[in-house]
Amino acid sequence: MINNLFQKYNIKLKTSQAICFEKFLALFLEKNSKLNLSAIRDEQWIIEKHFIDSIILDNFIELKWKILDIWTWWWFPGIPLAITNPDCRFTLLDSTRKKIDAVNGFCKELELTNCSWIWGRADELSKLLEYKWQFDFIVSRATAYLPQIIEWSLPFLKKWWTMIFYKLYDEKEIEDWIRFIKKYNLKLSSDFSYEIWWQNRVLYILK
Repeated sequence: MINNLFQKYNIKLKTSQAICFEKFLALFLEKNSKLNLSAIRDEQWIIEKHFIDSIILDNFIELKWKILDIWTWWWFPGIPLAITNPDCRFTLLDSTRKKIDAVNGFCKELELTNCSWIWGRADELSKLLEYKWQFDFIVSRATAYLPQIIEWSLPFLKKWWTMIFYKLYDEKEIEDWIRFIKKYNLKLSSDFSYEIWWQNRVLYILK
């Protein structure tokens, strides 16, 4: 089922990656029954709304070097992207310990050596030298209002950087944050629209 669903969205997986996602699905179903990680419990929905929605980014842009998944929640998009981008280094950040403990467990059981985690508040961690100006990419999926998440992200980034936000299409929010990025002299490099489960979604790429 996994390969068929990924192919539906023009995503080609290596055999090792498909096996990893199958293991991830089993782990997620097991832990979700105990920890209530997500309201989405149907296998197909988990694959499409979590796995595929996370890595559909690979269809549009090439990730490189060090990537921070800010406010990762339980694991997305960081862990799926770590599976499909083994040459990149991913750091998953969240302020809720229970979520980060689950992320740590997934990374260990999936043997993802290119994926680590941080527990803490973004606005506090960004002031520490070990994290400040350390990342080439920021990714964030379905999280805070964009002006807020951009403010949290900027201190983590190197001089040449890219921010990528996964969002549902919301015209009012777009109007608000376009004014915001002009204020900070940021540039909307591109945006990519796609559809999953009849929902219109968009990837915003800032540079």
